[in-house]
Amino acid sequence: MTAAVDLRDVTFAYGDRPVVEDVSLSVESGEFLGLVGPNGSGKTTLLELMIGLRRPDSGSVSLFGAPPHEFAEADRVGYVPQDVGDAAGGMPVTVREVVRMSRYHGNLFGRFGDGDRRAVVAALERVGIADLADRRVGRLSGGQRQRAFIARALAAEADLLALDEPTVGVDAESREAFYDLLHELNGEGMTVVLIEHDIGVVTAHATEIACLNRELFFHGDPEAFVETDALAAAYGNAQHVVAHDHR
Repeated sequence: MTAAVDLRDVTFAYGDRPVVEDVSLSVESGEFLGLVGPNGSGKTTLLELMIGLRRPDSGSVSLFGAPPHEFAEADRVGYVPQDVGDAAGGMPVTVREVVRMSRYHGNLFGRFGDGDRRAVVAALERVGIADLADRRVGRLSGGQRQRAFIARALAAEADLLALDEPTVGVDAESREAFYDLLHELNGEGMTVVLIEHDIGVVTAHATEIACLNRELFFHGDPEAFVETDALAAAYGNAQHVVAHDHR
């Protein structure tokens, strides 16, 4: 089976400042990869390289077997950036309209049929915001906005969900429910790549951990990660992982 994402010896710099150095890793279809590391470690840049928002200075990236900049099935990737709340807040559209956009598959003048309507309704119900379908996105809470964009990915029938610290500013109860949803979606076969600062949450949900600080310090099983010194090496000091019982 072709990996969802495959990176080989990837390096990227902003000018003369390297932020990702010689990183190689694969994300297999159906995995839940938690990407952790200190602030400024290159996590967001690496995620953007994975899904084709940036191109590496050297090395190679493949997305479902193709170079991301040549990948012709963008709907297979659902992306929730860190600043989705700010971006969505200025959109004069409803939740339903945001999700509905995913069904046009690159053609805004295409026909929107009964199957598309059912997909939108099902996606909104799946993430628990069907009752907010007619609300303007700018009037949603942070957690509700994140769910709206996940619904968009579900309606598009995405295979990969990439999220960059999706619960920043979200209250604790909504945060717990959000990660329960991600865990369920991954259990149903969706590939998830998540950047998260709470290492305890990542180790509770992810099937694989990648620990980055410009270079890759660890990539493998969450239980093995907790037992190594990779965390202290990447962060530069001892870190304590707090377990979260979500399962």
